[in-house]
Amino acid sequence: MLEVEVKHRADLSKVRERLKSLGFSLVAAQEEVDIYFQHPCRNFAATDEALRVRSAGGRAYVAYKGPRMGAGAKTRVEVSAEAGPGIVEVFEKLGFAAVARIRKRREYYAGGGFSVSLDLVEGLGEFVEVEKTVASEEEIPRAVEEVRRLASALGLGEEVRETYLELFLNTFKPGSQ
Repeated sequence: MLEVEVKHRADLSKVRERLKSLGFSLVAAQEEVDIYFQHPCRNFAATDEALRVRSAGGRAYVAYKGPRMGAGAKTRVEVSAEAGPGIVEVFEKLGFAAVARIRKRREYYAGGGFSVSLDLVEGLGEFVEVEKTVASEEEIPRAVEEVRRLASALGLGEEVRETYLELFLNTFKPGSQ
């Protein structure tokens, strides 16, 4: 699947009200801890890839995020699966190094074929992600237009192009968290 997403800094209380008025439903609210790994033989920063283990609600999920595609909004292949509690240790034993641990409080909203996440990210602030998943590259231009239109309807301003990992690494020295 292809994930088409825009991210914005925002006042979450205002966005909650707008989501409600647009008919979006709160699906879940939870604490999440994301651990990002560096490959032992490939520089993910150079290849624009990410390997993440997310812990939330007593479960662990591993996700590979492919390089961003030149589509305007952040668009990339994402493959994810539920994992067992020892997955972090497995990656470390294989030589993957944890480069960042990012904690956030996330609220998931759904409506009209979109996912909207309201995030309070420790040390970084409040963000809103508007996302649509598509099956083919042909659908990307339309999805980009649609997520931007919804972001505008939510009153969101300038897009933040960096990932949370990039924002984190630009804000904190590696190894400080």
